[in-house]
Amino acid sequence: MVETWIRNELARRYRHASDQGARAAASEPRAISARYDAGLERIIVELTNGCQFVFPPGLVQGLAGAPPEAVAKVTVTPAGGGLHWEHLDVDLSVPNLALGIFGTRAWMRELGRRGGARRSQAKARASRKNGRQGGRPARTTKLIHEGHEA
Repeated sequence: MVETWIRNELARRYRHASDQGARAAASEPRAISARYDAGLERIIVELTNGCQFVFPPGLVQGLAGAPPEAVAKVTVTPAGGGLHWEHLDVDLSVPNLALGIFGTRAWMRELGRRGGARRSQAKARASRKNGRQGGRPARTTKLIHEGHEA
């Protein structure tokens, strides 16, 4: 009796997992190939729908700072939902990469912090302009309630 219940439960869970996998394969981007272009310093992923997306390995947790020859050893997982680097022990989700998610929340916060600290000519011009005008403008908040400003 217990064995029958276990077989039935395993069969039910297998069907559920198979259905979930089929739905994900139909609705999420899947890779058919991935390669590292050393000249561009980018990973190029070819998707099943014919599209490609490209990203720099330096943005990716586990790949940042890795030598190019190690980054070049990328493989696509059998179902196409992931990229794998055996020697670096890195596995990445293709759907997450396509969304611009390159690591854990902490990693993404650090990327944002570094990006905000970058210096560019446009930021320098804006800073000089704000300085000539007495600094960054103060934030003002308007409270609007039922059509009346407070």
